[in-house]
Amino acid sequence: MCGRYSFAIVDELIEERFGVRVRTAIYKARYNCAPGQELAVISNSTPGEISLFHWGLIPSWAKEKSIGYKMINARSETILEKPSYKNAFRSRRCLVPADSFFEWKKDSEKTPYRILMKDEKPFAMAGIWDHWATADGEIIHSFSILTTSPNELMSGIHDRMPVILSAADEKRWLSPSSDSELLGILKPYPAEKMKAYKISKLVNSPKNDTAEILTPVS
Repeated sequence: MCGRYSFAIVDELIEERFGVRVRTAIYKARYNCAPGQELAVISNSTPGEISLFHWGLIPSWAKEKSIGYKMINARSETILEKPSYKNAFRSRRCLVPADSFFEWKKDSEKTPYRILMKDEKPFAMAGIWDHWATADGEIIHSFSILTTSPNELMSGIHDRMPVILSAADEKRWLSPSSDSELLGILKPYPAEKMKAYKISKLVNSPKNDTAEILTPVS
């Protein structure tokens, strides 16, 4: 799965890398993005700017907002088999920009790792989104991150990883495409382009949202 990540880069780099407008009033650097938070996405409905969506997909038919905590990830292999995800996959897709994600190795201590690109540049994870209305009419936009099987790097840490898109596939993901075209790009990112290192257990608490989280530990 993907339950935490970071996106802590300056506005100018975001605009250069993703070709979007950043509204400083809504965006801030996040070192420990967690479910339930309002986080930066680039949606196919407004692909030219950063939007803030709630992490944890809330289907339009949901009775309670809390269902989102059970829907932070969507398995790419079964995306068309789940009614909660199928329609969003076909018409409401988004990019979830990040500069790293975190995973816990299932050892005796559940050791946290930071996983990122070897060149340490930002990347985009494949996401889907939906909108849900509260009882008083407020519209909440929410998203889920797609996951896939692990590559060689990740297999030693966890049995799942987020779908990371190439720059070319980012454009395809936000454009009208057939099911087969979209499914074809939902695959593990090349391990040779990534790296990982151990970090401290500060990351365990979402209340800790500082650069200290990213520091390697022996």
